Order: sequence, then structure tokens, then C-alpha cells
Amino acid sequence: MSLHTDHHTGETGSSLSRRRFAAGAGTAAAVAGLTAAAPAAPAAAPAAPLPGTLPAAAPAADRERCLAVARAILLLDERNTELAPRYAEILHGGGLPRAGAGAPKKVLVVGAGPAGLTAALLLRRAGHHVTVIEANGNRAGGRIKTFRTGGHEGAAQPFADPRQYAEAGAMRIPGSHPLVIGLIDRLGLKRRRFHLVDVDDQGRPAYRTWIDVNGVRVRRADYAKDPRAVNRSFGVPEKYWDLPAARILGRVLDPVRDEYSTVGPDGRRVDKPLPERLEGWARIVERFGDWSMHRFLTEHAGFDERTVDLIGTLENLTSRLPLSFLHSFIGWSLISPDTTFWELEGGTATLADALLEQVRGAVRFDRRATRIEYRAQGGGRKGRDDTPHIGADGPAVWIDTVSEGRDGMVVREQFTGDCAVLTVPFSGLRQVQIAPLPSYRKRRALAELHYDSATKVLLEFSRRWWEFDEDDWRRELEAVRPGLYDEYRTGRAPDDGSLLGAHPSVPGGHISPAQRVHYTACRWISRDQPEAAGVIGGGSVCDNPNRFMFNPSHRVEGSEGGVLLASYSWADDARRWDCLDDEARYPYALRGVQQVYGQRVEVFYTGAGRTQSWQRDPYAYGEAAVLLPGQHTELLPDLGTPEGPLFFAGDHTSIRTAWIEGALESAVRAALEVHRA
Repeated sequence: MSLHTDHHTGETGSSLSRRRFAAGAGTAAAVAGLTAAAPAAPAAAPAAPLPGTLPAAAPAADRERCLAVARAILLLDERNTELAPRYAEILHGGGLPRAGAGAPKKVLVVGAGPAGLTAALLLRRAGHHVTVIEANGNRAGGRIKTFRTGGHEGAAQPFADPRQYAEAGAMRIPGSHPLVIGLIDRLGLKRRRFHLVDVDDQGRPAYRTWIDVNGVRVRRADYAKDPRAVNRSFGVPEKYWDLPAARILGRVLDPVRDEYSTVGPDGRRVDKPLPERLEGWARIVERFGDWSMHRFLTEHAGFDERTVDLIGTLENLTSRLPLSFLHSFIGWSLISPDTTFWELEGGTATLADALLEQVRGAVRFDRRATRIEYRAQGGGRKGRDDTPHIGADGPAVWIDTVSEGRDGMVVREQFTGDCAVLTVPFSGLRQVQIAPLPSYRKRRALAELHYDSATKVLLEFSRRWWEFDEDDWRRELEAVRPGLYDEYRTGRAPDDGSLLGAHPSVPGGHISPAQRVHYTACRWISRDQPEAAGVIGGGSVCDNPNRFMFNPSHRVEGSEGGVLLASYSWADDARRWDCLDDEARYPYALRGVQQVYGQRVEVFYTGAGRTQSWQRDPYAYGEAAVLLPGQHTELLPDLGTPEGPLFFAGDHTSIRTAWIEGALESAVRAALEVHRA
């Protein structure tokens, strides 16, 4: 596997930022913590820290920003009071506090994702007049998006079987996220277990999905017992031959986890008391805030490139190696191996349905914001030291919008209000003219906040072959034609595409000529026929372009088929898929599935697929904010701060980027800010 080289090698102190370091500071000077007043002669670089020890902390001058990030991780206010219980009370029943609230405000909310809908819901319940402006013509939910028939967006049938549905975006909800779990339950939505790990017919973890790398294919359970064949295929040092990749990684991350937690008598991690936890996280931010994951694994952990390859491939870190260590570590630490994941019956979009129903009359679809103008006290434009003034005579915010011309004409409309809650990603907000200019720090965040790519390719099959045993395979293949089971097993089945969708259960008319051409021209030729997978839920990992494949956790009632997440990829892996048009993506993705599961899966392919590139999405401009080294201390404290009557929400303003929980945290915070202004 190729590695991304980390060019952001600024050392631990935020006083020596990524930008200043890249401008010309030497590595030895960075390690020595060189400042402008240091002598011209370079200081000698100290020896690299031993694995299991932490490097020197950042200068004390940076402590407040590191503490701010630590508070965001733990969701604390400036007095170190936990906000989660209060946010939960507001969101799940109590609503915004009545005491201290002024006259009802006219609030504009830009974006009908989970943050915008939730903020609008809370503000409406508190008596404010809310209008939600959404660029999409008929869909709410943002990066909650389910390919399905019907729904609030009136979507056309996406799959050959109209009962099938699959997630383009959010698909799993951690039980450790109290705001979203509580909201789901309060709205009366049905949730069920999402099997991140495959299970047997009793619902117990089975670990029977595949690891297929470097020409070696093993079950996850077999790899855990004997990782030698896979590990040696990467060329790792002998001391790592018999250690699973997760254990290798866990050993070097444990000393970092020790900063905020301890290991209990039962071997489980237990959080330290809150003051110690806060200090521990602040130290982690101080010491690793400017580090990439690649730098941590090579410089701090001392891993060679082959071991980094192993860990990156099997532990889903390869695409994020040049990005922030803190981003990956925070996500990893906030979800323990024992975390239960949930999914929503009918798809995650049922949450967007329920939220939209609460505010439906307030949402204006097909209105893309193009210009935002705002004023401060006295009707003048906002100056550097002006304070917000909401509720003065006349509007304080003007938002110009344009339709997308869906009805053959362009419609322009202006909305006015006392204030606005902006929830669109900064990658999209950067395209909107804001006058007067926001503060420098906000403009820098708008310009620099890093967004990652993510692409999914979903394929429909008329039978859930991933659940089959060999008897099931024999029965179904013999239904195509006698002897076909043995033809596949012995490598004598034709590989010219003639068996694509050949099973009697596959409805006609969905495999396009273009798909057949791509499949035939680029088919994966192999005589290897793996044994039946026999799995329910879970996912397989491979080093072919598909990278990660996820099986549905549950059957769709009344349907014998299923939709496989055939490829889930990020960063450069995703951008390579983005270069293909849709008709090419599906046969290419099917080819990758065949490499892992065998050629014979082709007979059940219906030709109906769906794909989502969040980088190419005209309203998302990326999967999520995935921060670069240094951006937690340099940008995070400024992401959610108001600018006059402009307030900011969205998961990108939370430490929990890419999670619905982060969007809800930001929505409650912004609603409180508006309510009190």
C-alpha cells in the first residue's frame, strides 16, 4: 500500500503553527521550539521519544486554546460544567429556557440538515418566528440521505425492488451519543442494532467477514487467532508477525488514553474524574495538536513504513494518515470497542422526515443563499469592535437567494430577519458573499477548514448471497442452469459477462448496455472461488479499489434481495471513484466484490445501483470537516463564534464532525445563543 507523506511537520507548540513552519523553519528548530527571539544557530534536535512516552508540552502561552479544545471534546462550558445533560433536557423535552428571553425574534436558518432543522424546531417552540432556507429543491437532511422510494422528497424508485433502500450518508448511530439517541426515541422512530461486526443467527459476533490483502484472504476470526500470513505479506518486522493490527495500534495509543482514563480491574477503560480528564485532554492537545497520524505512527510510535501500511489498511487509517492525529484519535477514543451501534428502520432519512414534519411550514426549498448582509447597533455595518444588536427597528440580516431553475426559470428572493443561523458547511459558505466581511479569524476558518472526500457505491442483488452457505449456492446456481455450481467452483464458468444478472429472480431492464460493456471490457479474470461467506451484517476490508464493503444488518421485510455497500472509500481512494461516471462505477464496484467473494455473485446483480460522491455534491462540497494537523487549536475555537447577528451551527462547528451528534450539539448551542441575544 502506498503511504501519504506528511509535509506538515511543525512540532508541538501552536506558537510555531503549520503555516509558519511551512514558510521555512527547519525541523531541528521546530523540535527545539524555536521562536523569533532564538539565536540564529540551529539547535540540535533531541532524540525521538521512545514509544509509550509523550513528547514535551507546548509553551504555556498556548494553554488556553488547548483547554478550549479539551472543553469541546468533553462538551464543557468555560466554567468546566458539563453541557450534555443540559442540552439533552432542552432537546428532549424542556425546550429553551423562558426566563430571560426577549421579544420573539425573526430568525432565518440557512440549511435544512439536522442542525438547521433542530435549531428551527427549538426556536419555534420558544416562540420565535423561523424561516428555513434550503438550497435543495425537495430534500431536507443534508448528509442524512437515504436512497428509497417515496419519502418526504418524493424520490423515484432507486432499485429494482421498490422495497429496498440504502444509505448515501449517515448509516450508523453510536449508542454513546445521547442527544441523537434521545431525539430518535422522543420522535417515536424505530431503531435496531447496526452490526458493525457480523453476527451469527443468534446475534452473537461471528467475525466471519473477509480480510483480503496482498493476495491473502482470511476470515477476521482466523486473523485474530493467527495474523502471521497477513502481517508477513506486508513485510513487517518479526516482532509484529503474531500481533493483530488492532493490538499493535492499541499498544501505542494506550499511553495517550492514560492521560484521561485508567484500566479497571476487569480490563475496561474507566474515565478519570472530570478535572483530571480535562487536564489530560489538554495535555494531549498540547503535545499532539500539530501532528499528523502518519507522524505519530512513525516518529512517536517508531513504526517502519511496512507496519504503518498494515495498520493503515486493516484499521482504516490509510486515507487519513496525512490528516490530524487528533481527529482520528478523538473519534477512536469517544467510541469504545463495546459501543453499540443503531440504525433506523426505513433508513436514517426517517429522522429527517420527523424533524421536517415539526417545522414543515417554515421551510423554503429551492432557495440557495448567494449573499448575506447584516448590520449591528444603530443600523450601521458591523465594525471590528461592534457588539451584536438584535431586535432593533427593521431587519438586521438580509439574505439573497436564487432558485436552481428547476422549472425552467430562475427565481430570486430576499429574506430578512433579526438574525440568522448559518448551518451550511464552510466549504459551501465560502461561496456566499458576506457583507460586511466577518472577522479575520472567521474568514480564515471559512477559507482553510479542511473537508475530506467520501464516496459510496451501492449495488442491488436479487438474493442475499452473503448469507448463503454452499448448499444455498448450489440450489440457486442450479436454478440458472444445471452444472453451473460446479462450473464456478472449478473455474470453468464463462467470464464474458453472459451470466450477469442471469438468475431467474433478477428482473429485466435494469442492466444497461453501457454497464455490460464496462463489465465485459474490465472484468476481473480469476479462477479463484472463495467459500460461501455466510455472514449477517459486518464488513470486509480489502486492498482493491473498493476498500470497504458492508453487508446489510437486517433484511427488508417482504424482499428476498438486498443492497450491498460495495465500496466505501475516503480521501484519495474516493477521488479515484469520482473520476468514473455512474455507469462505469457499478461494474467496477461489482468487479471488486467478485475479487473478494467470487465471480458467481454476478448472477444476482440486478443492474440497479446508486452512488454518492460527497465531494461532488453541489451542497456539501465534501463528506465532512476532517481537520489538518494544527487546525484544532488554530481554527476550532473560532468555528462556532457569532459574528454580530450571524450565528453558526452544523457538525463542522463541533468536535464531533461527521456525526449527527455533533450537528445536534451545535444546534442546541446556537439556539441558546439566538434565544438569549
